[in-house]
Amino acid sequence: MTDLARLDLNLLRVFDAVARERHVTRAAQRLNLSQPAVSNALARLRATLQDELFLRRPGGVEPTALALSLMQPVAEMLDRLRDALAAHAPFEPATAERVFPIGLSEYAEAVLAPPLLARMATEAPGCLLAIRHADRTNALALLESDAVQIALGMLPEPPALYTRLRLLPEVFLTLMRADHPLADGPMTPERFAAWPHLLHSPNGSREGALDEPMRQAGHPRRLGAVVAHLSAVPAILKRTDMVMALTARLAMQLAEAHGLALRPCPVEIPHSRLSLLFPRRLEADQGHAWLRRLVLTVAREATEGCAQVKALHRDLGLPEND
Repeated sequence: MTDLARLDLNLLRVFDAVARERHVTRAAQRLNLSQPAVSNALARLRATLQDELFLRRPGGVEPTALALSLMQPVAEMLDRLRDALAAHAPFEPATAERVFPIGLSEYAEAVLAPPLLARMATEAPGCLLAIRHADRTNALALLESDAVQIALGMLPEPPALYTRLRLLPEVFLTLMRADHPLADGPMTPERFAAWPHLLHSPNGSREGALDEPMRQAGHPRRLGAVVAHLSAVPAILKRTDMVMALTARLAMQLAEAHGLALRPCPVEIPHSRLSLLFPRRLEADQGHAWLRRLVLTVAREATEGCAQVKALHRDLGLPEND
C-alpha cells in the first residue's frame, strides 16, 4: 500500500494536468513548467505508486486503470484546496486570474450573461466565466458536485446548505407572428387557449408555468410543440399558428430581432422570478462574493433600466418591484 506521506502535492498537480490534457507538453504549458520538469515529476509519481499511470499513444498519452480511478478524487481534492485557499485570500478583480463555473437557465443566460460578461471584461479581465446549463431538474446536482458554484434560474427552494437570493420579478408576454389572428382584438383566456402553444423546455417537460393558471381560468391550453432551444422559436412562430408565452424581457428581444407581434398574457403567472443559489460554504470567499454582487447589480440594472417592462407591469396591474 502506498504511504500517503510520500506523496508530494506538486506531483498531484502534475498528475491532474496530464490527466486533463492527455498530453505532456500541453500539461507543462498549463502548469508553466518545462516538459522535462513534468516528465521528471511523472517519473517520481510512477515510482511512488508503482504504476505507469500514463502510456504513450500517437498524439498524447492514455491513462492506465489506476490513473483513471485517481483522476476524479485528485481533481476534487485539488479543487477543494483551491476553494479553501481562495476563501481566505484577498481578491483584486483587476489583477485576479480565476475561473468561475456557474449554471444558468437559458433565459438567465440570454438576459444576464451579456451585461455580466461586459462588466467582467472591464472589472476583471483575467477572470473567466464558465457557463453550464442549469434548471430546476439539475441545478442542485450541479452545485452538490461542485460542477458550478452559482446557479441562476427559476429554481426550487434549496436545502439548508445553500443560500437563495431572489432576483428579477417577471411578467409574461405572448409572442406570435405579426399577421396572426390573435395579434388583434381582446386578449382573453378563451381566445388564448384556442390556438396551439409553443413551449420552451430544455428538459423535455410538457408542463410550463402557464398551464396551472390556464386550467384555473377554465381554459387549459393545447400544446403544438415542445422545443429544447430558444433559437428555434422565432422561425417556428413565423411559420405556424402557434403562440408562445415568454418572460417579457426575452419576448421583447425576440420580437424586436425577428419582427414578431407582442400581446399581453391573459392570466397572471405567480411566483415567476429568477433565483440565485450558492453553497453557504462560499459565503466568505472574497472572489465569490464579488461575483455575487456583480450578478445582483446586473439583475437590478436589468429591472430598473427596462422602461418597457415597467410599463407592462403597470398596465397589467402588477407591482414594478417585489
